[in-house]
Amino acid sequence: MAVVVVTDSSASLPAALVEELGILVVPLHVLVDDRAYREGIDDEPIDYASSTVTTSAAAPGELRAAYERALALSEGDGVVAVHISRQLSATWEAGRQAIRDMDAAERVRLVDSLSAGLGTGLPVLAAARRAREGAVLDVVYDAAASAAVRGRAFIVVNRTEQLRRGGRLSSAAAFFGTELVTKPILQMVDGRLELREKARTRSKAHAKLVAAAVDAAGEGGATVAVQHLGAPEAAATITAQLNDLIPGIRELVSAEFGPTLAVHLGPGAVGVLVVPGGCA
Repeated sequence: MAVVVVTDSSASLPAALVEELGILVVPLHVLVDDRAYREGIDDEPIDYASSTVTTSAAAPGELRAAYERALALSEGDGVVAVHISRQLSATWEAGRQAIRDMDAAERVRLVDSLSAGLGTGLPVLAAARRAREGAVLDVVYDAAASAAVRGRAFIVVNRTEQLRRGGRLSSAAAFFGTELVTKPILQMVDGRLELREKARTRSKAHAKLVAAAVDAAGEGGATVAVQHLGAPEAAATITAQLNDLIPGIRELVSAEFGPTLAVHLGPGAVGVLVVPGGCA
């Protein structure tokens, strides 16, 4: 058969790509007044600014069921599971526990994407495309791990209150102070979300976001992704700028942030993910 790739719903991959590449997606959970909703499955309006809304990882049992299904579909060729950064979610650790209890644990490989959203999704695509080519387990795993290590993620949010409340922002960002009149540009560093710089206005923050992505992409071609939450016009403008400024874009993926990330980022968030050298 072929190696099967598994990820979690935070990867934000467009449904068409998931179906085309045979990727299995395990839903994470949004908790609204102690009721749990599965991302991408249960349809529930969510007030992302509410202090009563939070998120939770997939449970080991859910992940084990997904890994066992994937292993069966692969007919023993193996499974590569790529998940949201272990610094941002307990999902990777739950995956480790799930594998430990499996009879064929040696045929399941776990990858920490060191990122979130399409920062997870791009390594998933890299692995799934190698799997579709018939690559063996080690090669598929290496494709995901390489894309994760090379990936760079940058994001602009309107306010950091939700990130701090959920513990997703480094305490080093506590000096924001005049956040009402500044816009933070954040970046992923070793799987953690940290402050990169600040701008006085949203337009200047978006310009710095584009500059950071262009610098990260380099001259050798890159896979690029743009995500947003309720900011389609800003995302379209940034996408057009990246197309003009990054030489040799190999692929450009776009998507909205799903609920589990939206709870922490808030409306108006825009992110850019770059994998220098590409994911193919």
